Amino acid sequence: MLADLSGGLRLTEAHRFPNGPVRVADRLHWDILGLYREILAGLRAAGPVSSVGVDSWAVDYGLLDESGGLIGNPVHYRDDRTRGVPERVAALVGADTLYDVSGLQVLPFNTLYQLLADRLDGAATMMLIPDLIGYWLTGELGAEVTNASTTGLLDVRTRSWARPLIERLGLPAGLFPPLRQPGEPIGGLRRDVAAEIGWSAPVRAVGSHDTASAVAAVPASGPAFAYISCGTWSLAGVELPGPVLTPESRAANFTNEAGIDGTVRYLRNVMGLWLLQECMRAWPGSDLGELLTAAAAERPFAAVVNPDEPVFLPPGDMPARIAAECRRTGQRPPSSPAAYTRCVLESLALGHRRAVRQAMELSGRDVKVVHLVGGGSYNELLCRLTADACGLPVVAGPAEATTLGNVLVQARAAGLVSDLEEMRSLVAASQPLRRYEPSGDGRLWDEAAARVF
Repeated sequence: MLADLSGGLRLTEAHRFPNGPVRVADRLHWDILGLYREILAGLRAAGPVSSVGVDSWAVDYGLLDESGGLIGNPVHYRDDRTRGVPERVAALVGADTLYDVSGLQVLPFNTLYQLLADRLDGAATMMLIPDLIGYWLTGELGAEVTNASTTGLLDVRTRSWARPLIERLGLPAGLFPPLRQPGEPIGGLRRDVAAEIGWSAPVRAVGSHDTASAVAAVPASGPAFAYISCGTWSLAGVELPGPVLTPESRAANFTNEAGIDGTVRYLRNVMGLWLLQECMRAWPGSDLGELLTAAAAERPFAAVVNPDEPVFLPPGDMPARIAAECRRTGQRPPSSPAAYTRCVLESLALGHRRAVRQAMELSGRDVKVVHLVGGGSYNELLCRLTADACGLPVVAGPAEATTLGNVLVQARAAGLVSDLEEMRSLVAASQPLRRYEPSGDGRLWDEAAARVF
């Protein structure tokens, strides 16, 4: 994506390409070399720019050997290699101690569990995915702090590597590279990269966890907002000045991840539109627009599920899994793709409702409006259902929040904007937004939630 800040804020798509997992034998991998090839193609298409910033999904990594070479393809977080590892770590360290250090929710794919399930022979450096791309572009090693905070190995209070925890887990201390802050320079493009794409520019650290960038671009005025960064996952929570590390927060499985400018993204992962994406894979030839139109006409609350059930995490036959979960909870499964779509979207709205309400309760933060950003903001039915479920107005957009947060951190480093407030004001003034007011009977949402939570 190319951003132009001369006279406002305008985005242009330079290059788009698919990114899917590759199963080899019994392991699910990322095609990281294919991704890098397409990134270079995108840089060529973008033309000369003033700076480059890289963000990606969290938790996954590549291992480098002493010479800087990649040891194997990075494993996909939906792989099952960490089965049983969180329980072993909890027994070794104690769940309360782990949460007090990292502030992270327990998810089976957290980086620390992946590392403990990995073979580290010959590994000299762990590079999270955006840092690995940055390394290939510049030759400079490092770990940007917003993404490092998703590993479970960063001290949530000091924002430094949790060395005592790393030692206790038996992980090599030298595996973890120096930390970077959003806005800091990484380095110039390597000569071979510049020669291949036809131009050169500095690469700068941004909020390299895509959600950190997305939250930086939430078009909010003042602190009384919740956010839902909605795509494959829904990351729902509030922005705080510091972590919430209470026993109640740990029991609710809320996470404290680093945000821009020392903020904390206090949130919980909700499974997100992954459920609908996988359903559509089971319905060849289905059209999303037609499905959403038909789903809007379906009977409300015919069936709902808890979207965060572990059975929904791996790829596979999602309609069959939803049907089985409906039967397990005493409900009749949906009978058509439209009914499944309605079930998924109402279930996601319930997940959003629970996360937003718990975030408010556990943090003490008052919320007047919910900002729903990311690709899910295009889904009008989901936005409307989320407003009804939460009982709060939902402001939908921008869809490209991650890109906007990325480029605005670069723009601030270049002196084009001053602070987070101005960044958000620029987004609000330049991007199309839609507002959905809550409607309907909140008691029906209470009854639906009681079926699954």
